[in-house]
Amino acid sequence: MFRFKTPHLLLLLGLIAPVFSNAADYCIAVGGGFGNGGSSFIGTDFAVPAAGSCAPWAGFTKTASSVILMTTGSACTSSTGGVLTLSAFSTDPEYFGAGTIASDYIQLCKNGGTSCAVGAGSDQGSLSGSSAASERCTTALLTLPPTHD
Repeated sequence: MFRFKTPHLLLLLGLIAPVFSNAADYCIAVGGGFGNGGSSFIGTDFAVPAAGSCAPWAGFTKTASSVILMTTGSACTSSTGGVLTLSAFSTDPEYFGAGTIASDYIQLCKNGGTSCAVGAGSDQGSLSGSSAASERCTTALLTLPPTHD
């Protein structure tokens, strides 16, 4: 039988808990976001990386009226911690054509504000819009139907 001293058990929980508590769904609205004339990038179980580091991005993107793209990429936070940059690659043979990979390069203020080096944020690429910002991940955004365009 294992016996743990209370201080050691609390220390162990304190070291393990942050690893599992930061990952959540992260949503980015481009050009107003899905349902508002733009696109929404949804990173599933994504934790914003610490300043000066990067993390993998995996999830999907909702665009047009019913198109869902499979999306992967990499997200990095600037060394100052204020800017999040996402390089995303999306596929959907019915929407883009077989063998076509669409790319987007998104920069936004990490904390949702506009007082950082990139101002209101932007997207350059296939689904580009005039602006990019983090958005609340609603149930409607997170719903991934079994069939889609």
